[in-house]
Amino acid sequence: MAIKDAALYALIEPVVTAMGFELWGIDLMSQGRHSRLVIYVDHPDGVNVDDCADVSRQVGAVLDVEDPIRTEFRLEVSSPGLDRPLYTLDHFQRFQGHLIDLKLRLPFEGKRKFRGLLAGVEEDDVLLQMDGEEYCFPIDGIDQARVVPQFDD
Repeated sequence: MAIKDAALYALIEPVVTAMGFELWGIDLMSQGRHSRLVIYVDHPDGVNVDDCADVSRQVGAVLDVEDPIRTEFRLEVSSPGLDRPLYTLDHFQRFQGHLIDLKLRLPFEGKRKFRGLLAGVEEDDVLLQMDGEEYCFPIDGIDQARVVPQFDD
């Protein structure tokens, strides 16, 4: 799953980084005549509501000037959360050993949705263990992936 909207990412990333955060990812979703831009930011000490508001103001100002989205859109800034989306090979590598949900762009063996243990990354492929077998999915064929939160009893 290559970074979607690379030009938009390149516009937003320097602003977020300058504020001391990591740009975890972005999702631009069309909803009819309106769109929704969700920006996920992360920080080793966590992200709070005030952080999100600050990032929203700064990024919003840049988007107003640059105008990269031609339709009306709503800007949301959020922490990736416990069920964080995974966008890059680095993300998949960092969450090796975690349970993930994965949705493919095209079906594999008649299915598009999979849940398994993230076994790691090999070149441009994501390795997923399911039912005692390891599957190899090219990152460009992954539509969405999220960490499944695990809670100890």
